[in-house]
Amino acid sequence: MKNKDNTTQMGIRNIIMLGLVSCFADISSEMVYPLIPLYLTAAFGATPALVGMIEGIAESVASLLKVFSGYISDRFQHKKAIAFSGYATGVIYKIALLFAGSWTGILSARVIDRFGKGVRTAPRDVMVSESADKNSMGKAFGIHKMLDMAGSAIGILLAFLLMKTIGENGYKTVFALSVIPIGIALLLFFFIHEKKEKREPFQREHFWKNISRLDGRLKLYLFVTFLFTLGNSSNAFLLLRASDLGFDGSNTILLYFIYNLTASVLAVPFGKLSDRIGRKSLLVSGYLTFSLVYFGFAFCSSAPLMILIFVVYGAFTAMTAGAERAFIAEIAPGDLKGTMLGLHSTLAGIALLPASITAGLLWDNFGACAPFLYGGILSLCAALILKFKLKPAVTDPTAHK
Repeated sequence: MKNKDNTTQMGIRNIIMLGLVSCFADISSEMVYPLIPLYLTAAFGATPALVGMIEGIAESVASLLKVFSGYISDRFQHKKAIAFSGYATGVIYKIALLFAGSWTGILSARVIDRFGKGVRTAPRDVMVSESADKNSMGKAFGIHKMLDMAGSAIGILLAFLLMKTIGENGYKTVFALSVIPIGIALLLFFFIHEKKEKREPFQREHFWKNISRLDGRLKLYLFVTFLFTLGNSSNAFLLLRASDLGFDGSNTILLYFIYNLTASVLAVPFGKLSDRIGRKSLLVSGYLTFSLVYFGFAFCSSAPLMILIFVVYGAFTAMTAGAERAFIAEIAPGDLKGTMLGLHSTLAGIALLPASITAGLLWDNFGACAPFLYGGILSLCAALILKFKLKPAVTDPTAHK
């Protein structure tokens, strides 16, 4: 009993430390991210279509690494080292932003940033799942997401305060200061314990051979993820939409802060809820909420309504981010857990390229409402497929839901 208690306490500490790593890394990232579309338009005269292309390329190119980083962490059991290297690219990203002299330089910096995310996401998620009790997987990912989004909210608030203090031309100062929190995140890795298990000797064909034996529900959910993401364009478009409605640079950043704060506050409650009612029910509700949010962005015409939409968007993130990772971690084969978490992120990342380019072209040719109507419809389709086609596991205690 004592050993079990010690193992449980170590698992909780690990989840919290991994969450704090993500927290400080996101403070660094989100001090910068909401400024990118504003910086592109202010410094280089970028159009929405160009912003969409930059975000789409950055997300999609780097997303190809997610499945391979997950696969490598499954095969060679170096999850902590792989995750560390992914977070370390955050320092290079900020330096690249400081020296970027054109939109192509910003594109290169964004690819570096997404490269790091592609490397670290799957092994980090595997470490969270391995540290969690099997009956509280949703809660574990909820805790991690809470700290992750809290870091995002803090980073955005810092960006807002710095831009208010320095002025609208203080972009590079913020870029330089954002190096500090990513340095703290890297130091926190010394306090993370990596669980290692004995594996069979590496076989080159192992990954492809085992794809065929995946749970049918996992295959369907991966398809639904891809379909949904085709309409889920970069958050840069949400910031551009707010700017289009009259929010200045600082207030646009504040809207993004509200979104992240909401997601952080609700992440743990929704994680626990997914443990009780089942992942499917919460994911369907999440996709329906996203559809409502995007229709709201399409037709919004007032500042108070825009604020409310960002709050509801934060609720959507809290509903889905932890539940989808817990769902995949539970039904993926034990020796392919990292690979499947990585494949999920890869499919989503690949879909972001056409999603963001399509959103930019729709905006340029049909107006600001068009990309959000498109995204809302695809999300509604994803929710319906998930609701009526995803069958519950026979052993799922919430199967009737």
